Amino acid sequence: MRIDVLTLFPDMYQGFLTESIIKRAIEGKKVEVYIHNFRKYSKDPHQKVDDTPFGGGHGMVLMCQPIFDAIEDLRKENTKVVMLTPDGIPYKQTMAYDLSKEKHIILLCGHYEGFDERIRSIVDLEISIGDYILTGGELPSMVLMDSIIRLLPGVIEEESHINESFHNHRLDYPTYTKPRDFRGMQVPEVLCNGNHKEIMEFRENMSYNRTKERRPDLLEK
Repeated sequence: MRIDVLTLFPDMYQGFLTESIIKRAIEGKKVEVYIHNFRKYSKDPHQKVDDTPFGGGHGMVLMCQPIFDAIEDLRKENTKVVMLTPDGIPYKQTMAYDLSKEKHIILLCGHYEGFDERIRSIVDLEISIGDYILTGGELPSMVLMDSIIRLLPGVIEEESHINESFHNHRLDYPTYTKPRDFRGMQVPEVLCNGNHKEIMEFRENMSYNRTKERRPDLLEK
């Protein structure tokens, strides 16, 4: 998979791309990630990428020309262009699975007061990571990349993400490690008896009960 990120703040990705699973996935050639400052596509002598909104109002709006040119330069036949925007579709684990099957993704990060509306005509998908406002699309783009890259074949063990929260619309079951007794808090006996059938049933029940208590909306699906 190849991921191209269009941003005005490329330095924000330095730590993200050089640590943990993402770093190993890049080094293992499971994914290629390229960060582009779309200001470089501006035809303005001062590399201007934003302007005041028609009709008045506060803030600045990202212009069409630099973003159109950047996407048209990077886009291929099999490219999925994703805009990170507060009014996009709420991001879900199922979308991460779908995107992990793509060959090439362009992530478009907004800033200021948003995009010129006409930019939406050249994107394939608009995504929001939650009902709150951030300074720009850089953090959301990292959220998407993290959730997608870890699903790529060979990045982590398949069983690890199959049993995670939100798989089959459930939250994950509680897990424990040594010691069995910590400050009087005991590990459930069923997890220590070696009976795999009982352990599976316990975890299934705990997953269901936790989901019912904390996220009943998931069970409705």
